[in-house]
Amino acid sequence: MANYGYLRVSTDQQDVLNQKHGVLEYANKNGFAGMEFIEDSVSGKKPWQERALGNVLLQAESGDTVIVSEVSRLARSTLQVLEILKHCSEHQINLHIAKNNMRFDDSMQSRITATVLGMAAEIEREFISSRTKEALAAKKAQGIKLGRPQGKAENLKLDVFKDEIQKYLDMGLSKASIAKLIECPATTLYDYCRVRKMVKQK
Repeated sequence: MANYGYLRVSTDQQDVLNQKHGVLEYANKNGFAGMEFIEDSVSGKKPWQERALGNVLLQAESGDTVIVSEVSRLARSTLQVLEILKHCSEHQINLHIAKNNMRFDDSMQSRITATVLGMAAEIEREFISSRTKEALAAKKAQGIKLGRPQGKAENLKLDVFKDEIQKYLDMGLSKASIAKLIECPATTLYDYCRVRKMVKQK
């Protein structure tokens, strides 16, 4: 039986690390060993079957376990959350939500809980979206220019790993290997090294 940890990848590296920490903490507490992490960068608006989550759930076998940090990471809509729950139930795949310390099965209580959590997450997203639009409209009315500033960004998200990256480069590690060590997409690291002009020091 396989154990999977599902992570929704965003531009916020800290958010991804928090998800992974939450899943690992839950897995250790509940005796799930040998976690295989699946990172999904496709928008949660896409049908779950077309995302990395779909690849896992459609290939998972009876008795396999999938752990996600919170229900909002599964999908952007309650309907999709329920579809995922239904699929897991029909194929006897164990689905766990770390943040809520919950395991979903085919019981009525699980279905009700999934519905409530999914609706709550969807409503929260709508509120956040509405507040963001209102704030942007207010800034625009004040004459504040919106959008990304012109020119290159002074700070990049991988700057916190700069010394560590340089150390690995000097050791002769490939960029693909370094990307795995600092847990970021390889393309992100390649772009970072290009922008910061980082190469192996003699």
